[in-house]
Amino acid sequence: MIARLKGIVLESTPLSVVLEAGGVGYEVHIPISTAEKVPSAGEVCSLFTHAVYREDNATLYGFATCDDRDFFRLLIEKVSGIGPKIGIAMLSRMSPELLRSAIASSDVALLSKCPGIGKKTAERLVIELKDKVGLSTSGKTATGEASTHGEPSNFQDAVSSLMILGYKPVDADKLIRKASGQIGSDAATEELIKAALS
Repeated sequence: MIARLKGIVLESTPLSVVLEAGGVGYEVHIPISTAEKVPSAGEVCSLFTHAVYREDNATLYGFATCDDRDFFRLLIEKVSGIGPKIGIAMLSRMSPELLRSAIASSDVALLSKCPGIGKKTAERLVIELKDKVGLSTSGKTATGEASTHGEPSNFQDAVSSLMILGYKPVDADKLIRKASGQIGSDAATEELIKAALS
């Protein structure tokens, strides 16, 4: 099992990156949230990976943090009907923080906005994972920096407020994640919204 891959970025798209390591170019499928953190071509990139082996192919999925990779594994291993492609699509539409908080608060409507996820699958996500997604977790990013996830209620309330104002889920999520990084993940909902809109 390939658990981590470090190499030179040869090329990248919003959903994949090719890393050269040991003279071999590895194509790694990534969510958009990870693509935002991939450096330019020619620079070194390190990803936490999950390998899926099938009879006719082997596919690598990569993530900026160990937490993101572990959350992806939870999605595809614990919930029937969710495979790697849907897992990547979910993590491309919403950040792990928002998905965790939606699961923890049983927000089936928000989960149903993910591509490939209907109401029944969203309900299954809540049933299967609610007791497995912690309210707050932390880990190391691919660059060694600490990665923290805020309290679901504050984070999700802030995202929901932006959605009410007309922002798309992916844009609202991105703005609140950025605000959370600037003022701290323990900030109040109102502070997160204010920082996101400033």
